[in-house]
Amino acid sequence: MPSVVKINVLTVPAEQREVLEQRFASRAGAVEGSDGFEWFELLRPLEGTDQYLVYTRWRSEEDFQNWMSGSMRAAHGGGGQGAGGPAGGGERPKPAATGSTLWSFEVVQQASPK
Repeated sequence: MPSVVKINVLTVPAEQREVLEQRFASRAGAVEGSDGFEWFELLRPLEGTDQYLVYTRWRSEEDFQNWMSGSMRAAHGGGGQGAGGPAGGGERPKPAATGSTLWSFEVVQQASPK
């Protein structure tokens, strides 16, 4: 069964780029232990766009969905925004991205260096 690739396209205003990158750096290890996880990359745009790409590769769609409903949801504050805020108290930080789109692909060919 071929791996699946998920690319989260994040629209990030210039003044929020550093914030976004720091947040990803501080979450290092959050996905790496997930069953079926194969690869992660955060791709910074060089020119012509304000969109970052968050690239992850998974053994299967099921593994991705399990991560989405489990540890990812917990890492992002449970997904819901209750009136009381997160259990730890205080306010959740404002998102660095102003928009997000998820692209899904199936790996049909790949190559690595010889």
